[in-house]
Amino acid sequence: MSMTENADRTTTDDRTLAENKERCLQMVAAWNRWELNGIIRHWAPDVVHYSEDAVVDTDEMIRRMEGGLQAFPDLHLDVKSIIAEGDRVTLRITITATQKGPFGDLPPTNKKVTWHIVEELRFVDGKVVEHWDVMNYLPMLKELGKVPADV
Repeated sequence: MSMTENADRTTTDDRTLAENKERCLQMVAAWNRWELNGIIRHWAPDVVHYSEDAVVDTDEMIRRMEGGLQAFPDLHLDVKSIIAEGDRVTLRITITATQKGPFGDLPPTNKKVTWHIVEELRFVDGKVVEHWDVMNYLPMLKELGKVPADV
């Protein structure tokens, strides 16, 4: 491969990494506007979701997202870091919200809560084809008094 071909490939790869990161930030912005379609439009038709490493079908993932917005209508995502490599982007996010609706078996508390999430997304042709999430609800459970503060 010539130096020109290598430079062109690196530029294209860098551009793709930047574009995939930007797509992820667009999805976060859609969350912060509570526009689920702004997230879903970035998914490939056959996207596979994994939550805590368990496969979740797309309809269930959408129901979970809708439920999250019903429980936490002022939900706000704050991206702490974003890393892109190859066909993947990983985000570390802190979420703040007020629990205005039921969350699982927890009735509304009107308390401000925080939790953390790590998201990894794999892209093909500009669309998310695989999505993993890992949630850390411990800070929220402490704030709601469901777990001792010293845990």
